[in-house]
Amino acid sequence: MEHIVIIGNGISGVTLARHIRKLSDNKITIISTETDYFFSRTALMYVYMGHMKFEHTQPYENWFWEKNRINLVKGFVEKVDTYKKSLKLANGSLVNYDKLVIATGSKPNKFGWPGQDLDGVQGLYSKQDLDALEKNAPNKEMCKRAVIVGGGLIGIEMAEMLRSREIPVTFLVRETSFWNGVLPDGESAMINEHIREHHIDLQLDTNLKEIIADEDGRAKAVTTDKGETIECDVVGLTAGVTPNIDFLKESDIALGKGVKVNRMLETNVKDVYAIGDCAEQHEAIGNRGPIEAVWYTGRMMGEALARTLCGNPMEYNPGHWFNSAKFLDIEYQTYGWVFSERNRKEYEQHFHWRHATEKICITIAFHKESRLFLGINNFGIRMRHEIFDKWLTEERDLDHVMEYLRDANFDPEFYDHYEQEIIFQYNSEYGKSISPKKKGWKRILQRI
Repeated sequence: MEHIVIIGNGISGVTLARHIRKLSDNKITIISTETDYFFSRTALMYVYMGHMKFEHTQPYENWFWEKNRINLVKGFVEKVDTYKKSLKLANGSLVNYDKLVIATGSKPNKFGWPGQDLDGVQGLYSKQDLDALEKNAPNKEMCKRAVIVGGGLIGIEMAEMLRSREIPVTFLVRETSFWNGVLPDGESAMINEHIREHHIDLQLDTNLKEIIADEDGRAKAVTTDKGETIECDVVGLTAGVTPNIDFLKESDIALGKGVKVNRMLETNVKDVYAIGDCAEQHEAIGNRGPIEAVWYTGRMMGEALARTLCGNPMEYNPGHWFNSAKFLDIEYQTYGWVFSERNRKEYEQHFHWRHATEKICITIAFHKESRLFLGINNFGIRMRHEIFDKWLTEERDLDHVMEYLRDANFDPEFYDHYEQEIIFQYNSEYGKSISPKKKGWKRILQRI
């Protein structure tokens, strides 16, 4: 029986531990300094907004860990000695291992801004960040204004959280349009409108220059590269994340931006592995980046590595790209690859449809010569992952996708459906005469 030690109790580490227990009687230890028990990180915003209590974010009862013989150690790993196969914790204790898995996730980016370490300046990633926001911005009386720096998904989540307590928010985004390094122009423009409609002061093409301190060492204002000074009580740094691997810099484990791994999730050191946000593939998989800070890929890595550690070697194979998020009250899903204008492939063409009055749109990417379906972004319409995954695997063309688009719709029965309008515009733009059809998604999936 081996002792498998996992550093980190996020989705990757906990998924790994659960699946090892299903497959073996190996001794399992999880080390983390963040919380006593695993919680759903994506649900933190709803705790602040009053939709749930923190204990509701914990998917397992506290007794789950002892019952399943998963040993939890609360502590910070200061040093990894791969020669002796031991970990030194900040309290001086040592933990020995047979197999070590690094699953330490990410930390918010800081870019050396003057004042970035002042009180009242924070990210939004950990439980400690949530606690800090409760302290820094409990209400609109104690926090007269917040400034958020960085225009990604975490930034818009933080803006929504603060607005739920009626706290004024200024949102500094360095891009000329929100998230336009990821979203095509039409979608990015729609989200710009939506942010401003929610009374968020969105300032595009604007960079943070400095965070100014008051006499007590707290943030009291920021200055921008436009020469503006904005008074505020809280500064949210949400300009992306980087792998949380500083404690490994003196080890012999190969590092890049993250912990370097191969498709088996092995590092350069025998019996040491890395999974989740902190793992960096030597060679990116398809169009994916070498580091994937996404919930579901962390889970998939944990499942794959569990098989390997339990005697059934399995490569990490994430399949077709997909993701989902929420921009305030607009749900977003993406399946396959739809690149922004700045990153679009030379062979890639887009079909874009937007509703005339509502914040609903789709963008479909396809090969401009073969018309092969490459991917879809949808805003405000729920689509079935399984259907698009099947069409991508079968290498369906765009006409097929449009013809059977109804099968992919996952909206409830009494929601409006827009396939007729979408196909009408498609036929008009491309000289087609496609009529919407429906095979029935259950019958389609039975063939998979």
